[in-house]
Amino acid sequence: MESVIKLQNFYFAYKSSAVLALRDINLEIKKGSFTVITGPSGAGKTTLCKAITGIVPYYMGGRYSGEVEVLGASTKGKRVSDLAMRVGFIMEDYESQLVSLTAGEEVAFALLNHGFAPEEIAERTSRALEDVGLPGRESYQLDELSGGQRQRLLLAATLAVHPEIIVLDEPVSAMDPDGAQSLYKLVYDIHKRYGTTIVAVEHRMDYLLPYVTDMIALKEGEVAAADAFEAAAPKMYEDKALRPLLPALWQIKLGLEEKLSLDLGDWRSERDALADFKTYGIVAKEGRAD
Repeated sequence: MESVIKLQNFYFAYKSSAVLALRDINLEIKKGSFTVITGPSGAGKTTLCKAITGIVPYYMGGRYSGEVEVLGASTKGKRVSDLAMRVGFIMEDYESQLVSLTAGEEVAFALLNHGFAPEEIAERTSRALEDVGLPGRESYQLDELSGGQRQRLLLAATLAVHPEIIVLDEPVSAMDPDGAQSLYKLVYDIHKRYGTTIVAVEHRMDYLLPYVTDMIALKEGEVAAADAFEAAAPKMYEDKALRPLLPALWQIKLGLEEKLSLDLGDWRSERDALADFKTYGIVAKEGRAD
Protein backbone atom coordinates (compact mmCIF):
# COMPACT_ATOMS: atom_id res chain seq x y z
CA MET A 1 0.00 0.00 0.00
CA GLU A 2 1.20 3.51 -0.83
CA SER A 3 2.85 5.49 1.97
CA VAL A 4 1.89 9.11 2.58
CA ILE A 5 4.38 9.76 5.39
CA LYS A 6 7.90 8.36 5.63
CA LEU A 7 10.66 9.05 8.17
CA GLN A 8 14.16 7.73 7.54
CA ASN A 9 16.94 7.77 10.15
CA PHE A 10 15.34 10.83 11.75
CA TYR A 11 16.89 12.34 14.89
CA PHE A 12 15.73 15.51 16.63
CA ALA A 13 16.62 17.54 19.73
CA TYR A 14 15.04 20.82 20.82
CA LYS A 15 17.31 23.85 20.97
CA SER A 16 17.11 24.06 24.76
CA SER A 17 17.84 20.36 25.34
CA ALA A 18 20.91 18.19 25.08
CA VAL A 19 18.70 15.08 25.03
CA LEU A 20 17.34 13.67 21.79
CA ALA A 21 13.53 13.83 21.68
CA LEU A 22 13.50 11.39 18.76
CA ARG A 23 16.25 9.01 17.71
CA ASP A 24 16.70 6.87 14.62
CA ILE A 25 13.03 6.99 13.60
CA ASN A 26 12.26 4.79 10.61
CA LEU A 27 8.60 4.30 9.79
CA GLU A 28 5.91 4.69 7.15
CA ILE A 29 2.26 5.63 7.45
CA LYS A 30 -0.03 4.17 4.81
CA LYS A 31 -2.44 6.11 2.67
CA GLY A 32 -6.00 5.78 3.93
CA SER A 33 -4.97 4.23 7.25
CA PHE A 34 -6.26 5.15 10.70
CA THR A 35 -2.91 5.16 12.47
CA VAL A 36 -2.54 5.62 16.22
CA ILE A 37 0.68 6.82 17.86
CA THR A 38 0.97 5.80 21.50
CA GLY A 39 3.62 5.55 24.19
CA PRO A 40 4.40 6.65 27.76
CA SER A 41 4.57 10.33 28.69
CA GLY A 42 7.71 11.92 27.26
CA ALA A 43 8.15 9.21 24.62
CA GLY A 44 8.21 11.76 21.77
CA LYS A 45 4.65 11.42 20.45
CA THR A 46 3.93 15.15 20.09
CA THR A 47 7.39 15.77 18.64
CA LEU A 48 6.73 13.11 16.00
CA CYS A 49 3.45 14.86 15.09
CA LYS A 50 5.27 18.17 14.76
CA ALA A 51 7.88 16.57 12.52
CA ILE A 52 5.15 15.20 10.26
CA THR A 53 3.56 18.64 9.96
CA GLY A 54 6.84 20.55 9.49
CA ILE A 55 6.64 22.41 12.80
CA VAL A 56 9.91 20.78 13.84
CA PRO A 57 12.49 21.60 12.97
CA TYR A 58 11.48 24.29 10.48
CA TYR A 59 9.28 26.43 12.74
CA MET A 60 10.49 25.67 16.27
CA GLY A 61 14.12 25.08 15.39
CA GLY A 62 16.40 22.45 16.89
CA ARG A 63 19.06 20.00 15.82
CA TYR A 64 18.12 17.18 13.47
CA SER A 65 19.33 14.72 10.90
CA GLY A 66 17.56 12.33 8.59
CA GLU A 67 14.60 12.74 6.28
CA VAL A 68 10.87 13.34 6.59
CA GLU A 69 8.73 12.88 3.48
CA VAL A 70 5.06 13.83 3.34
CA LEU A 71 2.96 12.93 0.30
CA GLY A 72 6.05 12.02 -1.68
CA ALA A 73 8.07 15.19 -1.01
CA SER A 74 10.68 16.12 1.59
CA THR A 75 9.60 18.63 4.22
CA LYS A 76 13.00 20.35 3.94
CA GLY A 77 12.59 23.97 2.94
CA LYS A 78 8.81 23.80 3.30
CA ARG A 79 6.88 26.30 5.39
CA VAL A 80 4.22 25.03 7.75
CA SER A 81 1.67 26.86 5.59
CA ASP A 82 2.90 24.95 2.54
CA LEU A 83 1.92 21.68 4.20
CA ALA A 84 -1.26 22.97 5.88
CA MET A 85 -3.39 22.62 2.74
CA ARG A 86 -2.60 18.90 2.58
CA VAL A 87 -1.93 18.04 6.24
CA GLY A 88 -4.30 19.30 8.93
CA PHE A 89 -3.07 19.40 12.53
CA ILE A 90 -5.21 19.64 15.66
CA MET A 91 -3.13 20.13 18.80
CA GLU A 92 -3.95 18.97 22.32
CA ASP A 93 -4.38 22.63 23.34
CA TYR A 94 -6.95 23.14 20.61
CA GLU A 95 -8.23 26.41 22.10
CA SER A 96 -4.93 28.07 21.16
CA GLN A 97 -5.67 27.35 17.49
CA LEU A 98 -8.98 29.26 17.47
CA VAL A 99 -8.41 32.75 16.08
CA SER A 100 -11.80 34.20 15.13
CA LEU A 101 -14.98 35.52 16.78
CA THR A 102 -17.61 33.44 15.01
CA ALA A 103 -17.83 29.86 13.84
CA GLY A 104 -18.14 30.86 10.20
CA GLU A 105 -15.10 33.15 10.37
CA GLU A 106 -13.07 30.38 12.04
CA VAL A 107 -13.76 27.89 9.27
CA ALA A 108 -13.22 30.52 6.56
CA PHE A 109 -9.92 31.81 7.99
CA ALA A 110 -7.58 29.29 6.33
CA LEU A 111 -9.55 29.43 3.08
CA LEU A 112 -9.17 33.22 2.96
CA ASN A 113 -5.44 32.91 3.57
CA HIS A 114 -5.15 30.52 0.64
CA GLY A 115 -7.05 32.80 -1.71
CA PHE A 116 -10.27 30.90 -2.29
CA ALA A 117 -13.13 32.77 -3.97
CA PRO A 118 -15.91 34.05 -1.65
CA GLU A 119 -18.51 31.70 -3.16
CA GLU A 120 -16.32 28.64 -2.60
CA ILE A 121 -15.46 29.78 0.93
CA ALA A 122 -19.16 29.99 1.78
CA GLU A 123 -19.86 26.57 0.26
CA ARG A 124 -16.91 24.85 1.96
CA THR A 125 -17.70 26.50 5.30
CA SER A 126 -21.30 25.35 5.22
CA ARG A 127 -20.35 21.80 4.21
CA ALA A 128 -17.60 21.49 6.82
CA LEU A 129 -19.90 22.64 9.65
CA GLU A 130 -22.52 20.15 8.48
CA ASP A 131 -19.92 17.35 8.38
CA VAL A 132 -19.04 17.86 12.06
CA GLY A 133 -22.63 18.19 13.28
CA LEU A 134 -22.74 22.01 13.52
CA PRO A 135 -25.01 22.94 10.60
CA GLY A 136 -26.12 26.55 10.37
CA ARG A 137 -23.80 27.72 13.16
CA GLU A 138 -21.90 30.24 10.98
CA SER A 139 -23.04 33.25 13.01
CA TYR A 140 -22.49 31.70 16.45
CA GLN A 141 -19.94 33.42 18.67
CA LEU A 142 -17.24 31.04 19.87
CA ASP A 143 -18.25 31.62 23.49
CA GLU A 144 -21.75 30.37 22.60
CA LEU A 145 -20.29 26.95 21.79
CA SER A 146 -19.44 24.28 24.34
CA GLY A 147 -15.91 22.92 24.62
CA GLY A 148 -16.86 19.87 22.58
CA GLN A 149 -18.49 22.04 19.92
CA ARG A 150 -15.40 24.26 19.70
CA GLN A 151 -13.31 21.15 19.15
CA ARG A 152 -15.69 20.07 16.39
CA LEU A 153 -15.41 23.58 14.96
CA LEU A 154 -11.64 23.25 14.74
CA LEU A 155 -12.11 19.94 12.98
CA ALA A 156 -14.48 21.71 10.55
CA ALA A 157 -11.85 24.39 9.90
CA THR A 158 -9.34 21.63 9.15
CA LEU A 159 -11.77 19.77 6.90
CA ALA A 160 -12.68 22.85 4.88
CA VAL A 161 -9.34 22.88 3.05
CA HIS A 162 -9.80 19.19 2.11
CA PRO A 163 -6.53 17.85 3.58
CA GLU A 164 -5.34 14.41 2.60
CA ILE A 165 -4.01 13.77 6.12
CA ILE A 166 -5.37 14.88 9.50
CA VAL A 167 -3.06 14.67 12.53
CA LEU A 168 -4.65 14.86 16.00
CA ASP A 169 -2.53 15.18 19.14
CA GLU A 170 -4.52 13.74 22.09
CA PRO A 171 -7.71 15.54 21.02
CA VAL A 172 -9.87 14.07 23.80
CA SER A 173 -7.53 14.63 26.75
CA ALA A 174 -9.95 17.08 28.41
CA MET A 175 -13.15 15.22 27.48
CA ASP A 176 -15.33 12.83 29.44
CA PRO A 177 -15.76 9.30 28.02
CA ASP A 178 -18.98 10.13 26.16
CA GLY A 179 -17.40 13.19 24.53
CA ALA A 180 -14.26 11.24 23.61
CA GLN A 181 -16.22 8.42 22.01
CA SER A 182 -18.37 10.91 20.11
CA LEU A 183 -15.39 12.82 18.71
CA TYR A 184 -13.53 9.71 17.59
CA LYS A 185 -16.70 8.32 15.98
CA LEU A 186 -16.94 11.61 14.06
CA VAL A 187 -13.27 11.41 13.00
CA TYR A 188 -13.80 7.83 11.86
CA ASP A 189 -16.88 8.81 9.85
CA ILE A 190 -14.81 11.51 8.10
CA HIS A 191 -12.02 8.99 7.51
CA LYS A 192 -14.43 6.58 5.82
CA ARG A 193 -16.39 9.22 3.90
CA TYR A 194 -13.42 11.00 2.34
CA GLY A 195 -10.65 8.39 2.55
CA THR A 196 -8.63 10.78 4.73
CA THR A 197 -5.52 9.35 6.36
CA ILE A 198 -5.87 9.82 10.12
CA VAL A 199 -2.91 9.99 12.49
CA ALA A 200 -4.00 10.22 16.14
CA VAL A 201 -1.83 10.44 19.24
CA GLU A 202 -3.63 8.72 22.10
CA HIS A 203 -2.78 6.87 25.30
CA ARG A 204 -6.39 5.84 26.02
CA MET A 205 -6.58 3.22 23.30
CA ASP A 206 -9.96 1.82 24.31
CA TYR A 207 -11.66 4.71 22.51
CA LEU A 208 -9.89 3.83 19.27
CA LEU A 209 -10.07 0.04 19.26
CA PRO A 210 -13.01 -0.10 16.80
CA TYR A 211 -11.19 2.14 14.30
CA VAL A 212 -7.40 1.69 14.43
CA THR A 213 -5.77 -0.03 11.46
CA ASP A 214 -2.08 0.64 12.25
CA MET A 215 -0.17 1.49 15.40
CA ILE A 216 3.13 3.14 16.25
CA ALA A 217 4.45 2.75 19.80
CA LEU A 218 7.22 5.06 20.97
CA LYS A 219 9.40 4.57 24.02
CA GLU A 220 12.11 7.00 25.13
CA GLY A 221 12.19 8.64 21.70
CA GLU A 222 12.52 5.41 19.74
CA VAL A 223 10.11 3.22 17.79
CA ALA A 224 9.21 0.18 19.90
CA ALA A 225 6.61 -1.14 17.45
CA ALA A 226 5.23 0.04 14.12
CA ASP A 227 2.92 -2.26 12.20
CA ALA A 228 -0.69 -3.16 11.56
CA PHE A 229 -2.50 -3.03 14.89
CA GLU A 230 -2.85 -6.81 15.15
CA ALA A 231 0.92 -7.23 14.66
CA ALA A 232 2.06 -4.30 16.81
CA ALA A 233 -0.13 -5.17 19.82
CA PRO A 234 1.72 -8.42 20.74
CA LYS A 235 5.05 -6.57 20.62
CA MET A 236 3.66 -3.98 23.04
CA TYR A 237 2.29 -6.72 25.28
CA GLU A 238 5.79 -8.15 25.70
CA ASP A 239 7.03 -4.79 27.06
CA LYS A 240 5.80 -4.16 30.61
CA ALA A 241 6.04 -0.39 30.12
CA LEU A 242 3.87 -0.50 27.00
CA ARG A 243 1.41 -3.24 27.95
CA PRO A 244 -0.87 -0.92 30.02
CA LEU A 245 -1.33 1.28 26.94
CA LEU A 246 -3.07 -1.50 25.02
CA PRO A 247 -6.88 -1.55 24.99
CA ALA A 248 -8.18 -3.48 27.99
CA LEU A 249 -9.76 -6.09 25.74
CA TRP A 250 -6.45 -6.78 24.05
CA GLN A 251 -4.61 -7.08 27.35
CA ILE A 252 -7.13 -9.80 28.24
CA LYS A 253 -6.94 -11.42 24.78
CA LEU A 254 -3.16 -11.57 24.68
CA GLY A 255 -3.01 -12.76 28.27
CA LEU A 256 -5.41 -15.61 27.49
CA GLU A 257 -3.47 -16.55 24.36
CA GLU A 258 -0.29 -16.71 26.41
CA LYS A 259 -1.87 -18.63 29.31
CA LEU A 260 -4.03 -21.07 27.34
CA SER A 261 -2.01 -21.37 24.10
CA LEU A 262 -4.97 -20.16 22.05
CA ASP A 263 -5.18 -18.17 18.84
CA LEU A 264 -8.11 -15.84 19.47
CA GLY A 265 -9.75 -13.51 16.96
CA ASP A 266 -9.34 -9.83 16.18
CA TRP A 267 -11.29 -8.40 19.12
CA ARG A 268 -12.72 -4.97 18.33
CA SER A 269 -15.63 -5.12 20.77
CA GLU A 270 -16.90 -7.04 23.79
CA ARG A 271 -19.16 -8.94 21.40
CA ASP A 272 -16.08 -10.30 19.60
CA ALA A 273 -14.61 -11.37 22.93
CA LEU A 274 -17.81 -13.10 24.05
CA ALA A 275 -17.97 -14.99 20.75
CA ASP A 276 -14.49 -16.41 21.41
CA PHE A 277 -15.41 -17.18 25.02
CA LYS A 278 -18.29 -19.32 23.75
CA THR A 279 -16.17 -20.97 21.07
CA TYR A 280 -13.39 -22.01 23.45
CA GLY A 281 -15.50 -22.52 26.56
CA ILE A 282 -13.81 -19.67 28.44
CA VAL A 283 -15.78 -18.58 31.50
CA ALA A 284 -15.91 -14.88 32.43
CA LYS A 285 -16.15 -14.26 36.17
CA GLU A 286 -16.36 -10.85 37.82
CA GLY A 287 -14.46 -9.08 35.06
CA ARG A 288 -11.89 -11.91 34.67
CA ALA A 289 -11.62 -14.70 32.16
CA ASP A 290 -10.81 -18.12 33.64
